Amino acid sequence: MIKRTLIILSLVFAFAQTWAQKYSNEFLAIGVGGRAQAMGNAATASTTDSYAGYWNPAGIAGVETNMQLSFMHAEWFAGIGNYDYLSFVYPIDNKKKDITRSIGVSVIRFGIDNIPNTLSLYEDDGTVNYDNIKPFSAADYAFLLNYAQSIWVGEQAKFYIGGNAKVIYRKIGPFAKATGFGFDLGLQYHLKNWSFALAAKDVTNTFNAWKFNFTEEEKETLELQGNDIPISSSEVTRPWFVLGTAFHKRFGKIGLLTELDFKTTTDGRRNTILSGPTFSVDPAFGVELDYNETVYLRGGVNNFQQEKDLEYNDKWTAQPTLGIGLKFKALRIDYAFTDISNTDQKNYSHVVSLLLDLNFGFFKKAVKEANN
Repeated sequence: MIKRTLIILSLVFAFAQTWAQKYSNEFLAIGVGGRAQAMGNAATASTTDSYAGYWNPAGIAGVETNMQLSFMHAEWFAGIGNYDYLSFVYPIDNKKKDITRSIGVSVIRFGIDNIPNTLSLYEDDGTVNYDNIKPFSAADYAFLLNYAQSIWVGEQAKFYIGGNAKVIYRKIGPFAKATGFGFDLGLQYHLKNWSFALAAKDVTNTFNAWKFNFTEEEKETLELQGNDIPISSSEVTRPWFVLGTAFHKRFGKIGLLTELDFKTTTDGRRNTILSGPTFSVDPAFGVELDYNETVYLRGGVNNFQQEKDLEYNDKWTAQPTLGIGLKFKALRIDYAFTDISNTDQKNYSHVVSLLLDLNFGFFKKAVKEANN
């Protein structure tokens, strides 16, 4: 229990000593939605619903109902971390039929809850008092305000552009908190059975400003353990880009969708297939089969990394994903099963998400019929 608390607090000290560090705001790179997670996070080109507020803000221009709501809950690392997403998209009425506009709001939370704070475990006389242990949470929040519109909409081609402004709030119990802001941009081009997309995340760099707060007793305990006491710090998330292409074809009642994405980071060398001093590229591939646009079967692979085996030889590993989906009228339910490559550790993650289309015309008609 003490070890767990010290691990969390060591993250606080790491934030105080870094600037433009690698993996900053990495909770925003996990991905949202059971559909996308089941397809290996290959979703930048094909997502045109309320989950596009995260994947590619241009995609929300493809929402055709009066309003669309979505919710996701995921348990990561065998239930240690809780990851939640809530969003809605509202298409704006406009007189030009060849132009569509949509606005949306998305909220993301990734948190580890009920962490025991053992800094006050010992009394002044050295005795252990378990009543002094108070739980706290380490949670990251993101609030996204999205806007998208079509440049043109034709019979066989659609071109969407969009962006979002996001506010970051991160808190580690009573010890530290950070606020930040950033911007994302996106493009989507749909031509017959093909879709092409570019999503630019943190295009202006996303800055987080950290502040720390420790009581005098906590400072004394940390100093006895050899830790420096931070006062304030800043970090920045460098821009990263996703280039994607998708192909969709129907064979009667059977539909096939494939997508290939390339995620490019700019914060230095990472353990990816293509890696350099400045840029690193990580591919993701996903497949979706559906029957009559009602039942969906999905699979994907991403997170290619080079590791050492027991004999210290280099080998490449990847993370496969699986999932299913069910659509009933205006409701879609998606499930994804991830982290299935490390079967020996059994740290499986489960993702469940919902999507609901709201049609005001349907409700107005129902109310009118009820009054009659």
